[in-house]
Amino acid sequence: MEKRRIAILGSTGSIGRQALDVIRQHRDLFEVELLTANNSSSLLISQAIEFEANAVVICNESKYREVADALQPHMIKVFAGMKSVCDLVAGGNIDIVLTAMVGFSGLESTIAAVRAGKAIALANKETLVAAGGIVTGLAREHNVPILPVDSEHSAIFQCLQGSYGAKLAKIHLTASGGPFRTWDKAAIARVTPEDALKHPNWNMGRKVTIDSATMMNKGLELIEARWLFDIAPGQIEVVVHPQSVIHSMVEFEDGAVIAQLGHPDMREPIQYALSYPARLSLDNRKLDFAGLGALTFFAPDMEKFPALALAYEAIGRGGNIPCAMNAANEVAVKAFLDGQIGFYDICDIINDTMAGVDFVKDPDLDSIFMTNAEAAAAARESLDKHLR
Repeated sequence: MEKRRIAILGSTGSIGRQALDVIRQHRDLFEVELLTANNSSSLLISQAIEFEANAVVICNESKYREVADALQPHMIKVFAGMKSVCDLVAGGNIDIVLTAMVGFSGLESTIAAVRAGKAIALANKETLVAAGGIVTGLAREHNVPILPVDSEHSAIFQCLQGSYGAKLAKIHLTASGGPFRTWDKAAIARVTPEDALKHPNWNMGRKVTIDSATMMNKGLELIEARWLFDIAPGQIEVVVHPQSVIHSMVEFEDGAVIAQLGHPDMREPIQYALSYPARLSLDNRKLDFAGLGALTFFAPDMEKFPALALAYEAIGRGGNIPCAMNAANEVAVKAFLDGQIGFYDICDIINDTMAGVDFVKDPDLDSIFMTNAEAAAAARESLDKHLR
């Protein structure tokens, strides 16, 4: 495997930090060219120094001077703002772009990288949720591979290797069920942000952890899978698997099911995306099958977790509705984390927003950005009715 030059968009977040740990284990195979962060200036500085990055971008322009002064002695170029991210990912010194920004903010830079012909290691699921048809169309046009980093989509991708074009009948998308899987609805209605941030298996960022608790994360992954694997939503089945050992499964026309297994550790799918098609050694916990015990599976309870039903509705309606759903979810999750609303208010706000948005059947990129802004504004209006 030849050395690959990496850009990590969102290097100070959970995925970005784990990606750098992967690179730390294989410094001979990966070279860090670009790191970006929104606000975490001190961590961005230390990452840039350790990995001798060629350039960094701090998106919060008020922190530019702090970062520039700290990195000037190290001859590391410093830029500010999202436009700089979009410009730099197109550079000839970058082979693969890991898109690990959280939320809709990752769309613009991902499109810039695709248009520049860069391989995409996709960890920002909102990109395909909001603009799946547009992004996958651009990827085909520019002959750009989109390599999934989400553990579930990486599992599906790995299961399809060597299938020799066999027709996919169904995807079984596994979900842990989150921290409230066994709680009754009345108890769930009273949970606090602190309760929801205690995921039983995965160590993730705050927003993703809340999405997991509501099961919106699985809804976003459902929509992402539809675009990544060009499969109808009705062929994607969500199954709750509390142990989080089987990361997802694919079923072929003859009924054969292939699964990918491993401990809940995001470094494995990150590494596979960065090194594909090679597999590298990884300092992680390996499975002990004799010690695993039972692996269990359940159908999701969409009455207790209506976010998943909303996602099925959104992809079923199509057009700009998944974008509106995502925008409303971002607003509502932030409000929940800030203690402004209750847990089930998140889904009420999303439902209100989806019901009120102007439908666009075949949105272009301008329509997607307009929908995101309008849906976020509508969600904030709905939020006012739910404030505590």
